[in-house]
Amino acid sequence: MPDSNVPAPIDRAAVDRILARAVELQADVAPDQQGQLTEAQLLDLAREVGLDPVNLRQALAEERTRVAVPEERGMLASLYGGAAASAQRTVRGTPAQVLGALDDWMQRQECLTVQRYFNAERIVWEARRDIVGMVRRTVSGRGYALARATDVSATAIALDASRVLVRLDARLAGYRSLMARQNVALTGAGVVAGGVLAMMSFSLPAAAAPVVVFAPAAFAAARASHQRSVARAQLALEQVLDRLERGEAGRPPTLLSMLAAAVGRR
Repeated sequence: MPDSNVPAPIDRAAVDRILARAVELQADVAPDQQGQLTEAQLLDLAREVGLDPVNLRQALAEERTRVAVPEERGMLASLYGGAAASAQRTVRGTPAQVLGALDDWMQRQECLTVQRYFNAERIVWEARRDIVGMVRRTVSGRGYALARATDVSATAIALDASRVLVRLDARLAGYRSLMARQNVALTGAGVVAGGVLAMMSFSLPAAAAPVVVFAPAAFAAARASHQRSVARAQLALEQVLDRLERGEAGRPPTLLSMLAAAVGRR
């Protein structure tokens, strides 16, 4: 027979409600700031409810690196798929060291250039669109997985004195839009070609072929190209985090990379 003195276990939904209420009670602030806590207050609350402060700092860092990306519901997302790739990892070092290694890697190995330094914890890059960038991508003979990204960003938040939570994000919305515009142009060209064939007294199946056959094929190819680009960007982000974990992203450049960098400075 169950012991009536043993408290019943608390399910996850109840735990969330209890912690949310504890936050409300802990936040002894002005009415217009109700529900807001400082980091110190959160740490105090964590100790009171028995949470490990290390875990709380991890959760805080994850919240600070979180990028609010609205769910894509438009036509382009439905037809071509999503346009974002992201990866997150805890690595050794300081935010300055990690961002410095990432900046070196992105510019040297991915042919990107800095778009903006937001603060000591965040950098945004974009692909080099000048003639030098085009030459480097052509001469190198290697594929730059992030070259099709509209932008690539890194956010690094210190967990403690020797560990950093780093998040990488790449957006490929521009390339997806390019694929869509090409499809529209090809479909229009198919309609025109079909009209010309009809005026030249070709049979109806022959006149309809440019639209019925080639347009869907072009759409399938463009959709596959975009999805491959997103998958390659995802893999590239994971691989650079692998290198960060092994301490390879900030290694001295090889002779080949120094030559490529010299070309880039001209």
